[in-house]
Amino acid sequence: MTATEDIRVLLVDDQELVRYGLRLVLEAAPGLTVVGEAADGLQAIGAAQRLKPDVVLMDVRMPGIGGIEATRRLSRMLPDSRVLVLTTYDLDEAAFDALDAGAAGFLLKNARPDDLVVAIRAVFSGDAVVSPRITAKLIEIAAPHLGAKRHLDSKGALAELSAREREIFVLIGRGQTNSEIAAALYLSESTVKAHVGRVLSKLDLSSRVNAVILAYELGVVGS
Repeated sequence: MTATEDIRVLLVDDQELVRYGLRLVLEAAPGLTVVGEAADGLQAIGAAQRLKPDVVLMDVRMPGIGGIEATRRLSRMLPDSRVLVLTTYDLDEAAFDALDAGAAGFLLKNARPDDLVVAIRAVFSGDAVVSPRITAKLIEIAAPHLGAKRHLDSKGALAELSAREREIFVLIGRGQTNSEIAAALYLSESTVKAHVGRVLSKLDLSSRVNAVILAYELGVVGS
């Protein structure tokens, strides 16, 4: 990866010390560039529109416009900017709301620096970031909320998927990354990424995490 191919990251947190720590971690990692900071959701929206970051590290709870609403707006305005939510607790329901708003995943603030770097690279490549150990709890807590919000005949929508798209939907539901799906189906990662985009579009889903939840809801994959 050359300097011109660095992943551009925007830091959003109302605590300056947290932003400072994140910047130190990311600037020490090859291939990552911190392009800006914001202390609340409103600043985040303005900075993102101006800087067009690849990944936004978004705190959930901030004064004024919080992380959830900022994520929802950014998902509409800048769909190519992936949002990775930072939360204090694994089972913070606000984090689940952020996923429904279009976040690519969430990570604990006490995650190891290496895990943070890996997560940023994962969401940049189109994968979701949700700890496997809490996937079942994610589905238990989030599915009722997401199901109530989603106006979709899911089973009918599944019928619109091609055989290959349905196959990929199942693998997404099993939590596989783009690289793992590519290896399993003998496809290039770029081809898989294109298929994933079509699957989400046809199923009217805002994120890959929602696809995992839907797969469980419909019994396409088992718990």
